[in-house]
Amino acid sequence: MDMAITDWPEAERPREKLLLQGAASLSDGELLAIFLRTGVKGYSAVDLARQLLVKFGGLRPLIRADQQSFCQEWGLGPAKYVQLQAVMEISRRCQAEKLQRDSALTSPGLVREYLQHQLSDHSREVFACLLLDSQHRVICFEELFKGTIDSAAVHPREVVKLALMHNAAAMILAHNHPSGVAEPSEADKSITLRIKEALQLVDIRLLDHMVVGAGATVSLAERGLV
Repeated sequence: MDMAITDWPEAERPREKLLLQGAASLSDGELLAIFLRTGVKGYSAVDLARQLLVKFGGLRPLIRADQQSFCQEWGLGPAKYVQLQAVMEISRRCQAEKLQRDSALTSPGLVREYLQHQLSDHSREVFACLLLDSQHRVICFEELFKGTIDSAAVHPREVVKLALMHNAAAMILAHNHPSGVAEPSEADKSITLRIKEALQLVDIRLLDHMVVGAGATVSLAERGLV
C-alpha cells in the first residue's frame, strides 16, 4: 500500500509545497490532488489525481467533462463536480472583473486572456460579443449563440440588436473552436464580413473577431480580415 501523503517529507506534500513555493511550482497532478483533498482506499490523493489525468488525457479534458462522465470515476461524484464548476466560474468572473476595471481596452493581450478564460473550456461552439463604448471601455460580454460541436448558427441581425440595446459604439466578436485548433475557417471569415456590414449601417465599429482554441487565440483583425 502506498505511503499516505501525511507521511511524506513536508516539502513534497502538495499543500505545504504550495505554501512554500507558490501554486505555479506544483504539477497538474499535485494541483488536482489539493482539489480532491483525499484519496481512496489504497491510493493517496496524488495517486488518484495522476490516474484521473491519464484517464481523461489532462486537466483540460477533465475540466470539460460532462457531469455523467466526471461523476462515474472512482473518487469523484456530484459534490466534486459542483466544486469544480464553481472554481471555474470564479476564475471566469475574476477575469471579467479585471477587464471591467481597465478604463479602456488598450492591451490585445488582456482581451486574449479574458476570451481564453471565457470560451476555451466549452465543449460546444459558442459565439460571443464583447460590447464597448466610444472610449473602448467594456460595457458587457454576452454569449449570443451556442451550436453543435463544430458550428453555431450566427444571425447578424441579433448581433446588431444586442449592440443597439446596450448603446455600444464598438464590438469585438469571439467564438471558440472545440477542436482546439484556432485557425479561422472560411465560414468564420464570411460571417465576420456580414456582421461588419450590418454594424456599419447603424454606425457601430467592428474592431476584431477572435477565434479561441486550446491555448491560442487568433485575431482576424491582425490578419487584415476585419
